[in-house]
Amino acid sequence: MIEVAAKFARPQLADCIPDLVAFSRGDKNATLFIRNGSLVNVVSGEILSNMCVAVVGTRIAYVGPYVEGMIGETTKVIEAEGKYIAPGLLDGHCHIESSLLSVTEFANGVLPLGTTGGFFDAHEISNVLGLPGLRIMLDEARQTPMAAYMQVASCVPSTTPDFETSGAEFGPEEVAEALSWGPDMIALGEVMNFPGVVYGDPKMIGEIQATLRAGKVVDGHYTWPSNDSRLAAYAAAGVSGCHESVTKEDVIARVRLGMYAKMRRGSAWHDVAATIKAHTEQGIDSRRMILVSDDRICSSLKEEGHMNFIVRHAIQQGVKPVTAFQMATLNTAERFGVARDVGSVTPGTIADIILLDGNLADVNVVMTIARGEVVAENGAMTLELTPFDYPEYAVNSVKIGKTLTPSDFEIKTPVSAGTIKTRVAVVRENHVETEEIFVDVPVKDGKLQINPESTLCKMALFERHGKTGGSAIGVVGNIGFDQPAAIAMTVAHDSHNVLIIGNDDALMAKAANSVIGMQGGIAVATNTDIVELPLRLAGLMSTEPYETVVKQSIDINHALVKAGCTMNYAFMTLSLLALVVIPTLHISDTGLIRISDAGFEKVSLFADEA
Repeated sequence: MIEVAAKFARPQLADCIPDLVAFSRGDKNATLFIRNGSLVNVVSGEILSNMCVAVVGTRIAYVGPYVEGMIGETTKVIEAEGKYIAPGLLDGHCHIESSLLSVTEFANGVLPLGTTGGFFDAHEISNVLGLPGLRIMLDEARQTPMAAYMQVASCVPSTTPDFETSGAEFGPEEVAEALSWGPDMIALGEVMNFPGVVYGDPKMIGEIQATLRAGKVVDGHYTWPSNDSRLAAYAAAGVSGCHESVTKEDVIARVRLGMYAKMRRGSAWHDVAATIKAHTEQGIDSRRMILVSDDRICSSLKEEGHMNFIVRHAIQQGVKPVTAFQMATLNTAERFGVARDVGSVTPGTIADIILLDGNLADVNVVMTIARGEVVAENGAMTLELTPFDYPEYAVNSVKIGKTLTPSDFEIKTPVSAGTIKTRVAVVRENHVETEEIFVDVPVKDGKLQINPESTLCKMALFERHGKTGGSAIGVVGNIGFDQPAAIAMTVAHDSHNVLIIGNDDALMAKAANSVIGMQGGIAVATNTDIVELPLRLAGLMSTEPYETVVKQSIDINHALVKAGCTMNYAFMTLSLLALVVIPTLHISDTGLIRISDAGFEKVSLFADEA
């Protein structure tokens, strides 16, 4: 490993023109030269054999057959015979915070997998720390080799303070300020308050207007039915891309309205297989279809991969390899208006390039080049990235001034005994949405009886930003715990208060106090053990190295499985129980929130109080 400078400049094309044309005249040699590979040309949709790529500094000066005189004494030559040359993969919608990694360690994890850039919506840390949190993410990203384009969060909080309490609040002024921080502030992040857009909420309309006036684009999050006329209103408001497609019909509807349809394959939400059929079965033009991760926890980065895994998965669904690469490179760059810089291996673009071995459909990345420099080979980084220095407020953000006790998790009922019809949020494996059902739950001494013999768990949420001190409690189904157990977490999308799920009040208190004491994290408690994963950075991300966090994440998953919760990457699904902007029933510090065709509404826990 060699140590490199903390800053990785990505000069504008205009500044690089003299060197690029000097190379074309023969007055300058390439700094890096890739010789005789098969080029995945995502612009023409071809695979071209015996191609060479000459790089001068950070940008590509030449693509074509070998020409004598391009290589000098100091040129780094990479022999690519038998390999494919492709543009670095781009993630078109990603929350780095969901990996549980810092930006630097995320880069250490994904660069060896061929991801050279992405469009990152930092609305998780924004909901905790506001603009300073977003600025931390941007500044740290600028100290990595990734082409990290940041989006300013549109929904801080995700709905309104009436429905949830977050650590900050953004409006049009905050959006305008953040977008002025540089060209790598690329867009307005997913507009999750789509009812607010459709029904003319001044704050949401103002944020979109501020973004469009800054010459940026607006990303979307729309979960109403796609055959509803309100989707057209959403698009008319300037929202030009959306990642909440779960069926082929969703993709078709968005593309027909001129939007970019983002097809998601996160750790625990698997939508590509269904959505890609818009292209493979219905023949919809693929150029406005984008592959994205949305949320991938660090353990799935290690066990499955990142964009390399998603591209491979799309190919397995019947997509031509070159088309799948387009969906993770050029299409993505064009959507955000940066195709002059990234997304293809063409003259003038930044030299973000990957080499692949074997069958192209296997997406076996063996070398990653970022901004003209080899940064990873054979699955390992070749550069040592400098750790980022976080301010004190960023690592001390959990402000609950009391120790929780088992009594904090008791649910009092309007009846003293018998049963009571109770509203339950049922989680679904590999899906973001919940189902709302009613269950007759036993009551004893005026308290709801949830225990390990039940198929149900309690879910409780405590405000942790030091504002209202509010809390709420509800009931959740399909967790799977078959013994006394609880999980607590400060990753609770999107306001990231303290969320606790369990079937034993004492263990719920134990797990909750663990994450509060760690200043953020995840804890799984049983009668025999407690497994912890500290997340000091805003209660969302670890400050530890990639491999350390991966191991801790796997330990959390194993603890959940041991307790009976066997869902695929269960933590990812459970962390969404507080995300009130997705169907159907979720919890916030203000109570139970249901989303319907009418928008957001608070509902009671018991049916007779509805």
